[in-house]
Amino acid sequence: MSDRDANKPENIEWQGSFIAAKTRGRWEYVGRTRGMRAAAIIAIDQGHVLLVEQYRVPIGKKCLEIPAGLIGDSAEHEGEGPETAAMRELEEETGYRAARMEILGEFYSSPGLVSESFTLLRAHDLAKVSEGGGTEGENITVHRVPLRQLESFVAQWRKGGHGVDVKVMLLMAAELIGED
Repeated sequence: MSDRDANKPENIEWQGSFIAAKTRGRWEYVGRTRGMRAAAIIAIDQGHVLLVEQYRVPIGKKCLEIPAGLIGDSAEHEGEGPETAAMRELEEETGYRAARMEILGEFYSSPGLVSESFTLLRAHDLAKVSEGGGTEGENITVHRVPLRQLESFVAQWRKGGHGVDVKVMLLMAAELIGED
């Protein structure tokens, strides 16, 4: 079954460098320009998960996230695949280099509002090569959190009034769902 507006034309109401506000029938949503998508990385190093902290203007607060970034976001990176983008973003943001990336699948974080997809990848065989922190102007703080303490770390983070990206919940899913 499809939505009654599924076959209506997509209209771009406004477009910037990276996003476009669109309508299709009665639907209003946002999409990435130039067909861009993101790479999001699960990076676990010796029982510790690598998380990043950034101030996010849309929510007006610091947000705890898994490392991630846009695929092919500049002319220098045009045509790159998700693995290459993930390797680059992981090192830029966290200072860790992965020997390889494993694609876990394509996902949508908020499909009723945003058409953007992200490729979820798992980093393997990590080595610390720099301090990370992102590129100029990103101001990223790296957190290396023991997996067994992740739930309490996130709880304290939230008590501080900070945001948590939904992808962090992937790492806590077994604890949240429980086992039968």
